[in-house]
Parts: sequence; C-alpha cells; structure tokens
Amino acid sequence: MKLLRAAVLASTILCAAACTSAPEQAAEGEARSSDGREYLSQPLVSEIYTADPSAHVFDGRMYIYASHDIDGPTPEDDLGSHFEMRDYRVLSMDRVGAPVTVHPVALDVDQVPWAARQMWAPDAAFKNGTYYLYFPAKDKQGVFRIGVATSDSPTGPFTPDPQPIPGSFSIDPAVFTDDDGASYMYFGGIWGGQLQRWATGNYQANGSKTDLEQPDQPALMPKIARMDGGMKTFSEAPRDVQILDEAGKPILGGDTDRRFFEAAWMHKYNGKYYLSYSTGDTHYLVYATGDSPYGPFTYRGRILEPVEGWTTHHSIVEQGGKWWLFYADTQLSGQTRLRNVKVTELTYNPDGTIRTISPFK
Repeated sequence: MKLLRAAVLASTILCAAACTSAPEQAAEGEARSSDGREYLSQPLVSEIYTADPSAHVFDGRMYIYASHDIDGPTPEDDLGSHFEMRDYRVLSMDRVGAPVTVHPVALDVDQVPWAARQMWAPDAAFKNGTYYLYFPAKDKQGVFRIGVATSDSPTGPFTPDPQPIPGSFSIDPAVFTDDDGASYMYFGGIWGGQLQRWATGNYQANGSKTDLEQPDQPALMPKIARMDGGMKTFSEAPRDVQILDEAGKPILGGDTDRRFFEAAWMHKYNGKYYLSYSTGDTHYLVYATGDSPYGPFTYRGRILEPVEGWTTHHSIVEQGGKWWLFYADTQLSGQTRLRNVKVTELTYNPDGTIRTISPFK
C-alpha cells in the first residue's frame, strides 16, 4: 500500500488539472495481474479508487458516474460492509482513449438528510434541462433506500431531495430512457443489497425463505418501475423483471452462473432490449434479451468473464458508432474494497448476440 500511495501522490502532482493518461498509455509494469496474466485494459484514473461505472453520453461527451472507494476499517464480509463509500466523483472524457477528468465531489453523504452510510453504485439521467443522480444508501435504520439529487451540470454539485424515492428499496438503480421518452428504473441486489428482505413486499430484518435457501425455486429477480415525468418518483409500484431460460422457464436460484445477483443495466440495440447484470459470487457479467423494457427476458450468454477482484458491476453505452463496456477490477490495489474503472469495446455478432470478453489478453 505504501508503494501504491506514493505512486498515486506522484500521479496527482503530475496531473494538477485532474487529467490522467488514456488507458492505453498506462505505466509499464502495471499490465499484469499477480498470477502473470496481462490485463486487457488499463484503469481510467489512478488518483482515486472507482468502481460500479454508469457511463452516459451528454452533449457528445462521455460521463462516468462511479462509486468512490475508500480504505475504511470495517472487516470484509459477504454483506459488503467493507464497501464504505461516502461520496461521488464524476469522471468525464471527450471519447474513449482521450484524457480523463476527475471532477470535484458531486454529492457527499453528509448532504443527504435521510442517509447514514454506504453510498453505493449510482446512475444518472438527463431530461428537460436537468441532470439527475440516483444513488442507494443505508438510512439511519440500516435499510437501503434509493435517493435522487439534481443539478444543472452533468458533473454536479447535486442537490439531494430530503427523502428517498417513495417505494424504493435495495441497491443499484439504473435508469433507462426509451425511444418514446419514457424512463424506467431497474434496481435490486441480493445478499448485502437486501433484496431478499423484501420478498414479502415489506422489509423483514432477517429476510424470508427465498431462493437463497431454495435453489430449486425461481431466483429473485431485479425490479422495474416506470418513472413519472418529473423523474423523481415512480409512476407505478415496482414489479419483478422476469429472466427466463431457453425453454421459457424462470432462471432458478441454484443456477448461480445465470441467476441475477445485482447490477442490472438496460440498453437497446437494433430494436431489442438488452438486460445485463452480475451473477455475483460466480463473477460473470451476463445478459438476456426481450421485446419490452418490462420483459420477459431470455438468457443469452456471458458478456465478461471474471475480473481480478470479487465484484463485477458495469454499464454499456454507444458513442461514435462504437459500443463500450465499462467495468472495474482491483489492478491498482489488489484489494476487494479498492477498485478501478476500466473500459473496453463491446462487439455484437450478426445475429445480435454479444461476443464474450475476457478481461485478460
């Protein structure tokens, strides 16, 4: 860690304007993992730790809304207690491969009246001249809710609403706006994301008997709710997003290579809706396709093989006629809690399937 901190300090001094080298210009000697494999891509920035990137193109420029990892004292556990993030920083660049700007703090947990800790993976949207930042955090009772904050700039600072979005729960909000202008939020995550605690429709502190204990039953699914015109509340009650196998049956909880864990993301390609998500403890990014933003979605395959590090959380965005996958690993630190955002090109086959990517060359 001492060597890493020295390297980060040197990077910060050399880059007072908060710009870093493009991924392909990363320093020699950082290109291989601890087991000798060469990384496919290099970290976008090195002066702060970042993860869970939600990338968007606003006015032709790429903005990445990411978690800001910090090195806290909490021991690592399966509930993610060691992910102690307290604020958000926005990254931006003209295009993939161009210099990256690390912007000042966009929102801090101390500014959010209802939030206590753990500002996890955010997302953003733009509508009617306003930028919206959506974020999960634990309230003062330790329950994850989803908040919203607004700004007239894509990089903030953002002003949070005093209360979380009514009816919101769990983690990983991702807002998709369709061609007709309707916007939808996808959200949810099991284990530390608490989705299993809402299986009855009400919060149960110890959870309820779900697919986590019944692997032969349908897996817990991500949630979807249409946003109202003001983009701050739901216009309907959240409902399940159905993910099916090739036979049209729900993916089962025991099918850990394909079942939903967290990090739902929606994009549209050639008229099809692509729901992608993380399988969590099996460490895959996978996807399913459908004909409606509500689904049902049929499982199609893997997008990304396991990265170095435990978590896999991503986004997919188009710019300049190319599609890009943003993800994160632990190249800079070697620690689960201290991650770094990366990007690589995503390629479609002629039949609309996505070519599986290895994070190593």
